[in-house]
Amino acid sequence: MSKLALIVKREFIAKVRNKSFIVMTFLSPLLFVGIALFVGYLSNMKSDLKTIAIHDETGRFVNEFKSDKEYKYLNLSKVDVKVLRDSVLNESYEGLLVIPNNSQNDSLQNQVQFISNDSPSIVYISELEDVITKKMTAENFQRVGLDTLKINKAKADVSIQLNKASGETALKGLNEIKIFIGGAFGYLIMMFIIIYGNMVMRSVIEEKTSRIIEVIISSVKPFQLMMGKIIGTSLAGILQFLIWAILGLAAMFVMTSVFGAQMGATTDAQTQALQAAQNQMGGELQLYLNEILNLPIATILVSFIIYFIGGYFLYSSFYAAIGAAVDNETDSQQFLMPIIMPLILGVYIGFFTVVNDPNGTVATVFSMVPLTSPIVMMMRIPFGVPLWQIVLSITILFGTFFGVVWFASKIYRVGILMYGKKPTWKELYKWLKY
Repeated sequence: MSKLALIVKREFIAKVRNKSFIVMTFLSPLLFVGIALFVGYLSNMKSDLKTIAIHDETGRFVNEFKSDKEYKYLNLSKVDVKVLRDSVLNESYEGLLVIPNNSQNDSLQNQVQFISNDSPSIVYISELEDVITKKMTAENFQRVGLDTLKINKAKADVSIQLNKASGETALKGLNEIKIFIGGAFGYLIMMFIIIYGNMVMRSVIEEKTSRIIEVIISSVKPFQLMMGKIIGTSLAGILQFLIWAILGLAAMFVMTSVFGAQMGATTDAQTQALQAAQNQMGGELQLYLNEILNLPIATILVSFIIYFIGGYFLYSSFYAAIGAAVDNETDSQQFLMPIIMPLILGVYIGFFTVVNDPNGTVATVFSMVPLTSPIVMMMRIPFGVPLWQIVLSITILFGTFFGVVWFASKIYRVGILMYGKKPTWKELYKWLKY
């Protein structure tokens, strides 16, 4: 067995036998499922009924406010405003809506007040404003002699039908679905790179500070040691991810099917809205499902694996070089930000450019740049990307990886035996020349 294979085996076994690795491997899916169940439980809890006092001196608006499960409106127009204000101060009411006596809507619209101890939500205030605005608008129409029924009938409701040049029917919102699918895979790649890249860096720092590295380096080349750590950690990470996926899906199935638990934040209103949408849309939902199934699913899955491996190897080389250059994780912070920034940039570029123009210049260029291509290209693939672009992007990614490994190994070779000195960017540049 070659030295590289021995190092890979050693790193893999060391990772999977680690107590924290074992605990988190089996505990993390249960924590995620537990959090999802907790969120679902909280979302289904009935919120406290909030009582809102209405002091409408005009008498025209009080009946427009309808009580529901969340808010109860009381007509207290005959009670003095000062008394009601004191009641709000004593928390007898959640809030007080004051509408002064003014027959002129132009001036009244800027005189309405809402009094409360705590600042109300913008959404709730907007709802109150909408109720009053609709009533005032209807009154204004009547005042100038406009027939509101005819106005409502005259309102147009344009719905543009989307069609492909081939004659097939296109669907609205399909681009959002595609960016969600691609974004999910891109975000997973970013998280895996950060999590397992840090594992590589910590492993190097631990061996360096314990001086074990001095014994190991006498038997193998620094390049072999660095590559062994990267590959061994990646295999341990893939194993951990597979276990997470299996346990997570099994736990969710048991909780939802056997115990009937609700996952996530789904309210009754959301459930009813979804059912109503299904009844109204009917066959359109089937069209959406067919469009999703027509996506290049095989290309997405294969590309995810390839870009995960390429992106992980590329960034792990940086992490390994940083781990060799520093003596503790605190000193590594100054070097980590430039590494993480391209990953964050890739996410922002994907969400803000790919969804609007997946084949535009910006999206295409950054899907070729190796530091951002694992994320940006994964977001582009659901929209349909020429095969030559994917092949070129992967070639550049792995070509850059081999180049970065060569440079990183030079830093690794020098830094692995350096102790008691905090490196700088200038120092790292000197090590590249050795």
